[in-house]
Amino acid sequence: MEEACEIARLPEELVSAALARTSPRDACRAAAVSPAFRAAADSDAVWARFLPPGGLPPLADGELAAPAPPSSKKELFLRLSAGPALLQDRLVSVWLDRETGAKCYMLSARNLFIVWGDTPQYWTWIPLEDSRFSEGAQLMHVCWFEIRGKIHSNMLSQDTTYAAYMVFKTTDNFYGLDSPVQEASISAGATNSTRKVCLQGNDDDDGEGGVPENYQRMVPFPRLRLRRRNRRVVSHEENVALPQQRADGWMELELGEFLNEGGDDGEVSISLVETKGGNWKSGLIVQGIEIRRKKSG
Repeated sequence: MEEACEIARLPEELVSAALARTSPRDACRAAAVSPAFRAAADSDAVWARFLPPGGLPPLADGELAAPAPPSSKKELFLRLSAGPALLQDRLVSVWLDRETGAKCYMLSARNLFIVWGDTPQYWTWIPLEDSRFSEGAQLMHVCWFEIRGKIHSNMLSQDTTYAAYMVFKTTDNFYGLDSPVQEASISAGATNSTRKVCLQGNDDDDGEGGVPENYQRMVPFPRLRLRRRNRRVVSHEENVALPQQRADGWMELELGEFLNEGGDDGEVSISLVETKGGNWKSGLIVQGIEIRRKKSG
């Protein structure tokens, strides 16, 4: 008890300075120690250290206004870490990693380069009701699959390891997304990485989601839409990354990771490509590419 009393006598500025060297989680825990600690742990001096140096890119009008503008640095941090806020062009969203304060982004489908993306025969644009973005890209029919995105390194947090994810859904009659597997690449500074990935997993035990036997090669464009029937499950080779279900109802596929080192002033380029197999593909709905801090373990 005496030790607790002694701690309570420490100047608030000293406690704040110590907590500012910890983490957002530690500061929240410290707020439960005593009223004196709560005042220090909730102070702007602490939470200003957890917000990104230099601030964020300009946000779209009204993104942090409801129900009222943040009244403190802590409230600002909690809002930015609770979910994505749209940037001014409404084609990119940003939020903060709750554990570290690292800046995270999602590049919307409209912000990406999609080969044949503006040709309705191959891709079409549909409204999204479960996304911060107003629309997504739906794959109709392609045999040349290529999606690319990029972000400036200085928009990201320094000395932070990031991972990039394709965020997507599939329609009821999708096909061609599992074979051949796709190639994901990330280029950041002088580092380039490539891995094999697959937009469709191996969990279709009921016969749904495999390769249809009426697959067509890259010969004249099929006039009739291929039906999702007579599917056979395809087993993927080892070291092929498969998608995971997200809490928001979408799927995500990790495309790779990279270290954004301090002082980098270039671009991070991300791609997902399959152009060699010649098989037709359909039924993919792309929300965007998410770039967030890679959690250890």
